[in-house]
Amino acid sequence: MPKPAGPQTDVKSAPAGGPKAAGPLGNGGQNDSFWYAAKRRLLGPPLVNEQLGEQRLSKPLALGVLSPDGISSSAYGTEEILIALLPAAGMAAFALLLPMTLVVLFVMVLVLLSYREIVMVYIRPGGSYVVARENFGPKIAQICAVALLIDYVVTVAVQIAAGTAAVASAIPAIGPYKLEICVVVVLVMCYGNLRGLKEAGKAFAIPTYLFAGSVILMIIVGLIRQVMGNLQPVDPHALHGTYTLGAGAEGIITFAMIFTLLRAFANGGASLTGIEAVSDAVGAFHPPEGRNARQVLVTEGLILGVLVAGISWLAHATHATPYVSGYPTVLAQEAQIIFGHTFIGQALFYLVQLATMLILYTGGNTSFNGFPFLTSYVAGDSFLPRWLLKRGHRLVFSNAIIVLTITSVALLIVKDADVNNLVPLYAIGVFTAFAMAGFGMAKYHYKRREQGWRYKFLINFSAGVMTTIVVGIFAVVKFTEGAWVVLVLFAIFVPALIRLNREYTAEAEVLETVGGEQPPPAAHYTRRTVYVFVDSFDLATLAALRYARSQRPTSIRAVHFVIDSLRADKLRDKWTRADRGVALDFIDCPDRRLAKAASDLVEREIEDPGTHVTVILPRRTYSPLLGRLLHDRTADKIAAVVSRLPRSAATIIPYDVPGRVSVLQARQAAAKAAGKAESGGTAKAGNGKPGDAGEPKADVGPVPAEPTAAVVQRLAAEAEVVSEHVPADAEAGNGAKPASRNGQGRPRGVTRIGSVTKPGKVAVEGKVRVVEIRPVERNSVLAIEISDQTGSLTAMFYGRSHIPGLICGARVRFSGSAGIQHGHPVMINPAYELISAGQGQLPLGAAD
Repeated sequence: MPKPAGPQTDVKSAPAGGPKAAGPLGNGGQNDSFWYAAKRRLLGPPLVNEQLGEQRLSKPLALGVLSPDGISSSAYGTEEILIALLPAAGMAAFALLLPMTLVVLFVMVLVLLSYREIVMVYIRPGGSYVVARENFGPKIAQICAVALLIDYVVTVAVQIAAGTAAVASAIPAIGPYKLEICVVVVLVMCYGNLRGLKEAGKAFAIPTYLFAGSVILMIIVGLIRQVMGNLQPVDPHALHGTYTLGAGAEGIITFAMIFTLLRAFANGGASLTGIEAVSDAVGAFHPPEGRNARQVLVTEGLILGVLVAGISWLAHATHATPYVSGYPTVLAQEAQIIFGHTFIGQALFYLVQLATMLILYTGGNTSFNGFPFLTSYVAGDSFLPRWLLKRGHRLVFSNAIIVLTITSVALLIVKDADVNNLVPLYAIGVFTAFAMAGFGMAKYHYKRREQGWRYKFLINFSAGVMTTIVVGIFAVVKFTEGAWVVLVLFAIFVPALIRLNREYTAEAEVLETVGGEQPPPAAHYTRRTVYVFVDSFDLATLAALRYARSQRPTSIRAVHFVIDSLRADKLRDKWTRADRGVALDFIDCPDRRLAKAASDLVEREIEDPGTHVTVILPRRTYSPLLGRLLHDRTADKIAAVVSRLPRSAATIIPYDVPGRVSVLQARQAAAKAAGKAESGGTAKAGNGKPGDAGEPKADVGPVPAEPTAAVVQRLAAEAEVVSEHVPADAEAGNGAKPASRNGQGRPRGVTRIGSVTKPGKVAVEGKVRVVEIRPVERNSVLAIEISDQTGSLTAMFYGRSHIPGLICGARVRFSGSAGIQHGHPVMINPAYELISAGQGQLPLGAAD
C-alpha cells in the first residue's frame, strides 16, 4: 500500500507564546458553536499552520515505519493459498503450497527490482500515481488513482480483520464478536488520526521489529525441531471446523485443477501488498534519499521473502489447516505446535500473537495517513472534490479520514470481517498500481535512453507485464467472489473523475484572469434599479432595505409576489404604518412560480440597455438542520435564476435569527433582573402597539417632508395628465359604483387597453396584476396596474393606501381621463367598478 508521500508530516507542540485556548467568546469575540466546542473537547485545541513540520527518517526508523503493511501481509498469505488448494487437492495441497509460494516470491522480486528504479528517479511525493501521471498523462493516471483508493479502503478492512483474527486465536472467547471488535478498532483509529496521530514516531516501528523477530525465531525453532525429527505434523482429518479436504491430486492437469492453482496464486498475491510503501516516502529519508530508500526497500523485500517462505515451509511441515471461522490462524497453529505447551512455549506463542495483532493494526492505520495524502494529490490535480484538500482542526485531512472510515466500516460489515471474503477485493487495486508504475518507468527509460537504459527498461517492462497478468488472473478467477465489484467501481469512478476534472477546467477558464492584460473597463449604466423582494415585514427585511439604500441606486422598489391575498393585505397594512419611504409593489403570481416571476420582472426592467438591476433577497438563517427542515431556500433559487440574466445581479442578505433570538432573550432577562420591565423607554414584545418589539421600528432616515398637494402635482406631471381631466367625483377618492355585469362579451363603451394611445376619457377593464403603495408625508399613493389581452394600464389613487376589493387577481373597470407616460397609459383617481373578486376574497354579493 502507498504510504504518506513526501516528507512525513509531523505536528509539533506549540511553542511558548503560541496559540492559546480560546476564551469564553472563542474567536473574534463570537461565541463558539455547540459543535465547535464539542470538537475542541474531543480533538483538543486547534493547531496552526506553523506547527506543521516535517520529519526526516533514518534507515532503521524508516524500515520500521514504512514496512508494516508489506511485512504484515505474510501473516495471512500462506493461509489464503491453502484455502484455495485444500478443497480441490486435499492433502496434496501441502505439497503444492511450496511451488505456489516460489511463484509468488518470483513476482515479488520483479516488483522490488522495478521499484528500485522508481525510488532513484521520483523523489517527489505520490509514488505510483505520480509515475503514471508523469508518463501517461493525468487522465490515464486516474486508473492508478482509483486502484489505489480502492486498495486503501480494502487494506483497512483486511488488516484489521486479520489482526482481530490473531487476537481471537489467542483468546477464542472473543471470536464471535470479531466484527464488533473490528468496527471499534477502525473508529478508534479514526479518532486518533483526527487528533493528529503521528505515524513517523518510533513507537510505530516497534511492531515491525517485534513481529519480524518473533516469527523468524519461530521459523528457526521449527527448522531445528524438524531437523531433529521431533516436529510432528497434525492430522487435518481429525480437526473440526476446518475447510473441507478434497479427494486428492488426481487429474492435476485438468482445467479445474489449473483454475484452482490460479486461484491459489491469486490468493498468495495478497502477500505482496504494501511492499511499494517506501516509494511513496522517498523525500522523508535523510540524504541521499534515493540510495537510502533503495537500501530500505531491498531490506524490506528480504524480510518479507524470509517470512513468507518460512511460514509456508512450516505449514507444509506441520499441516496447519485453515479454519472456516478464520481462527485459530495458520500462523497461530504453527506457533502453538512449534513452541509447545510449556510455560516458555506459551509465552512465546502469545508473543507471536501480540506481535501479529500489533503489526496488522499498524498496517491498517497506515491507510489513514496514505489515503488522505493521495486524495489531496488527486484533488490538487482537479480530479477529486476540492474539499479533500482542506486540512482540518488538527492539521490533518479530516474529510478524507472520515470518508475512509465510513467506507471501510461498511466493507467490514458487508463482508462480516472475514479475511478470505475480503481478499478478492484486495490485490486487483495494488497490482494495477504495480503494472502502471512498471510500464510508466519502462516508458521513462525508453524516452531518455540514459546509460544502462536497456536493462532498466527490461526490468520495468517485465514487472509491468507480470503484474498485468496477475490482475487478469484475479479478475477471472475471483470474478464471482467479489472481483466484479472492483471492476464495476473502475468503470464508474475513472470516467467520473475525468468528468469532474472537465468541469473544474471549464470553471477555471471562465473565472481565471489573464495575467499581463489590461482588465476590461468598468461598465457605466445610466440607471441602476434595486429590487428588494419582501416576503414579510420583519427585521430581516429592514436589514435588506438598509443594504439597498447603501448601494445608492437610481431607484429602490420593494416587491411582494402575491400568492396569498390575505397575507398580502396584512403586509400592506404593516408596510403603510411603518412608512419606510420605499414603494411596495404587489405583483400577482397565480402559478406560484416565484423564480419565474422574479425573472420576468427583471427582464422587463433590463429591456433598456442602460439599466442594471440588483435583486436583494433577505434570508433568515437558522441552524443547518432546522433551516433545512423549516425552509425551502427560495432565495437561493431566485438568485440562481436572476444571476443568469444580463446586466443583473442577485445579493442575499443573511439575518441570523438564532443569534438575534439569543440577544433579545439575554436583554429581556437582564431587563427583568434589573427591574426595568415597566420602564417607559423599554418596549415589551407582543403587546401589539406601535414601537413595541412585536413590530419592527423604522431605522432608515426620515422621508423628506413634502406637502401632499405638491406630491400630487408632481406625480400628475410625471404621468402627463392635466388636472382638469380628473372627474370631480374621482377627486373625492370614493368613485366606486355598484358591481354589476350582465350579458356576455365586452360591455358597451369599454375600450381595449391596447387602443389607449392618446389622452382622453376612456373606460377600460382588466385583471389587477400589480398593487403598489407609495407612502408620502402622512399620506400615501396607491398605484394599481391592470391588464387585458392587449396591454396594461396603471391607475393612481392619491390619499389612499388600500381600496377594498382592488387586490391582485381581481377584475375591475376604470373610467376617467387617461394620459400617456413613457408609452404606457395612466389614469389618475379614476372611477372604478369591481367586476369579480380576487384570490382569497368573498364572492361579490356575499355577506361579510
